[in-house]
Amino acid sequence: MLNALWNPIVAGDIALRHRLAMAPMTRNRSTPDGVPTELNAEYYAQRASHALIITEGTQPSADGQGYLLTPGIYTEAHIAGWRKVTDAVHAADGRIVIQLMHVGRMSHPDNTPHGRQPVAPSAVRPSGEMFTVSGPREIPLPRELSTEEVSSTVDDFRRAAAAAIAADADGVEIHAANGYLLHQFLATNTNQRTDRYGGSIANRIRFAETVATAVADEIGAGRTGIRISPGNPFNDIVENDTPELYPALVRALAPLGLAYLHIGHGGDDQLLRTLRGLWPSALVLNRAFADITTRAKDIEEGLADIVTVGSMALANPDLVERVRSGAPLNTPDPTTFYGGGEAGYTDYPTRAA
Repeated sequence: MLNALWNPIVAGDIALRHRLAMAPMTRNRSTPDGVPTELNAEYYAQRASHALIITEGTQPSADGQGYLLTPGIYTEAHIAGWRKVTDAVHAADGRIVIQLMHVGRMSHPDNTPHGRQPVAPSAVRPSGEMFTVSGPREIPLPRELSTEEVSSTVDDFRRAAAAAIAADADGVEIHAANGYLLHQFLATNTNQRTDRYGGSIANRIRFAETVATAVADEIGAGRTGIRISPGNPFNDIVENDTPELYPALVRALAPLGLAYLHIGHGGDDQLLRTLRGLWPSALVLNRAFADITTRAKDIEEGLADIVTVGSMALANPDLVERVRSGAPLNTPDPTTFYGGGEAGYTDYPTRAA
């Protein structure tokens, strides 16, 4: 069964040695200015044996930041910092794409470089709190983007994608999942607009389609992936038309010729099979909490071409070698997931250690 993991594959312009990839995971260990560090480079390089590394969510603009100590990719300093990361990964013969994540309403002014009110498709406050330098605080009411500002935000993604390539990344992944900005445009409870970006399914998918088109035009479709999470309620998202929404979105994206579609699977196998049938290129699947055997079965049965793992990759820098040999895995330490230094980041042991 596990043999399905080890066949090489080409996703767009990105040639991969096998099919076990690293999922994007926020780690909150960049500088306050969003610049990746030597420690970040070490962390990613340790995991370069994965088929593909998809980085933590990286803001394409100051408005796109939601959390403390997350990286950006919109200044020259960001580019220089990310180049340290990509150079280290490539030196270890790895492949890496930078995930572009605009958080939209999931933010707080205290966590952004300009201290501004969060932006969103509509002025709908999410439930919950945001951790800030002064502790947990209620997430404020976001400001609705004007139609013109929506277009400017598309340009932010375009520029960020170009910056990622300038940093020698192998490509980018557009984050349209988990309740962040693109997902907020898709969902009915967060998108109450009356312009061409709101209302009907065709209008609600327009922003994601436009961002994907702009990024593909800027850096090439073969270096552009996109992530979705159908039906995921994370970050106070409500979708009342998931079975119709996502096939429409995938049909709109399919002609662009993107490198891959990355699906965060929420358990609706029928929808997954529908989307698999609609998608013409590589499909990357993240089946949360599944073991490696189940993930390999998804490849063998044709539901996925590549599978991603999260906490297993976090805790096992040499996960690929461990899976190949049947060795036991390190146990992740959730207390060190977000923020801090080397502990729980670069100090997980390898078998060789």
